[in-house]
This record gives sequence, C-alpha cells and structure tokens, in this order.
Amino acid sequence: MYNSEAYLTTAKVRVGLVGTGYAAKLRAEALLQDERSHLVAIAGHKLENTQAFAQEYQAEAVSSWEQLVGRDDIDLVVISTINRDHGAIARAALTSGKHAIVEYPLALDVVEAQEIIALAKAQNKLLHVEHIELLGGLHQALKQHIEKVGEIFYVRYSTISPIHPAPRKWTYNHELFGFPFIGALSRLHRLTDLFGAVFTVNCHQRFWQVEQDYYQACFCMTQLCFTSGLLAQVVYGKGETLWQPERKFEVHGHEGGLVFDGDRGFFIHNGESTPIEIGTRRGLFAKDTTMVLDRIFDGKPLYVTPEASLYTLKVAEAAQRAAETGLTIFMKDI
Repeated sequence: MYNSEAYLTTAKVRVGLVGTGYAAKLRAEALLQDERSHLVAIAGHKLENTQAFAQEYQAEAVSSWEQLVGRDDIDLVVISTINRDHGAIARAALTSGKHAIVEYPLALDVVEAQEIIALAKAQNKLLHVEHIELLGGLHQALKQHIEKVGEIFYVRYSTISPIHPAPRKWTYNHELFGFPFIGALSRLHRLTDLFGAVFTVNCHQRFWQVEQDYYQACFCMTQLCFTSGLLAQVVYGKGETLWQPERKFEVHGHEGGLVFDGDRGFFIHNGESTPIEIGTRRGLFAKDTTMVLDRIFDGKPLYVTPEASLYTLKVAEAAQRAAETGLTIFMKDI
C-alpha cells in the first residue's frame, strides 16, 4: 500500500504531467474529474504549446520535465510523452520520491526497465505501466469467450494503418518511438496476458525511408512459439506503402474459432457464426487513472504489474534481435 503518508489521508494527490499530446489530454481530463487529484504542473516539448495546454487544464506550465520532477509540491508524475524519454523520467521521478505512471513501454531497453522496477521497490513508491488494452472491450470479450474454442493452436493479430502521406512525427522516428513491437508493446502484451510464457521468437521488419530522421512506412511481423505449443503471428504496419487497413484478432482452437474484425466479433463452430458483443474503447484512460488513485489511497490491486509489462518488453526485445540477425531467439537467452 502507498497511503502511509499523512497527506494522502486528508488531501489530494498532487500530480505533475509530462506531455501535451493525445494521451496527456485524456490523462488531464481524468485527473480533473477525480476529486482526489490536483493537477499542479505540466511539462511539454515546446513551452508555448505547454502554456496553452496548461491553461486549458488549470495547471502551471514548466519548461522541462527535469524541473517538474524536482518540485516539492508534486506527489505523482504521469509520463505521457515520447517513448525514448519514458525510462529517464520514471527513474528521476522515483529517485525524487514520487509515484510514477508511465504509458507503455516503461523503457526502450530491458535492463533499464529492470532497474526502474527495482528502484520503485527500494523507494516504496508506486510504479504503474499503463496497458489499457487489457481494459478494453476486445480483450474482455476474448477472456470471456476463449474457453469455447478448446485447445488453442494458432493465433493471428494484425493491425495495419495506411496513412498517405505519413506524418512527420515522433511515432515515425526510430530513436523516439523505438523498435515497432517495443513502441507498440500492447500488440504483444495482449498475447502474453492471455497465453503466458513464450519459448522462441522470430521476426522480420522492413522500413521505407527517404530522409535520415523519419521513415514513411514500416512493416513488422513476428512469430511467437509459446511454451504451451501455441503458435502466434503478430503483424504491425503503418504508413505510405500499405493500402488496406486491418484490425483483426483470430483465435483458432480444436473446438472452434474466435474472430474479431474491427468492432465486430464472432464465435465460429460447426459452420455457424455467432456474434459476440464487444464493449467500448472509450474512457479507458479515465478508468486506468481511477484505478491508480484507488491503489494510492486505498491499496486496491491494479489490473497489471510492472513485472508483467517487463516480460512483454523482453519478448519485444527478442523480436528485435530476431529481426536484426535473422535468427530464432530463445527467451531463455533474454
């Protein structure tokens, strides 16, 4: 539990937010709606944009995340900025005696992530790595219906997003976003949450790039062999050289199959297809924020642990090694 500090029994948790993008906006809205939190300060990339963002959410704009984490009037740091900086900010926040929420991934490097988790334990501070994909309607529907298919032997998960022209932003930058399956860690985390430990990993990647700092498209496919014998393929692509959008999750078992295609879901058995209701994807950042505050104030359990996210990060690093070397990577070597 993290409510031993006296102020938490009588006052609001004071929050500093790093980031001014989409996720940061949803975090700010959630914090304003919960009477247990007070959004004190916001740090962003450009001070002018940060000032406008902070004014909208009744907070103070600061010039850097380093300044924000060093403040004495902040108890919790929420990290909603570029992937490259997640680890450094989380480490600094915890070192300064603050709780930390970080959008996945915790870091772009497994060793750094391990060190940050150890630091949180040593400081007795909450470290929460957000994985709202586990709270969404698709994942909950998967969990509810997955036993119907019997023994599972094959899973395919594909998210392809054609964009013409591709945006010149950090999500199309190798250094800022990271290896695709690390930057988009949720694609693998769905699988490790559902199916457990991975035995071997293969991966292939391709980028289309005409300038040094930003690429215009990427296509990445990994094959995971789980210790259970289950084979899973995960496809992730975005940008200009892709033409057909796809958001599809297939589960194939001895007794039937589950197919989730966009916002539609079906259970398939003996040639018949039965619709499955999929809940909304709305409000997940607010739900995640509420659960974090419940943890801080009341000691209630969270829906995911940093260690679970770390394991998926190891799987993603194995995929990166496989893509770079062309070899099968054994998880025992990560």
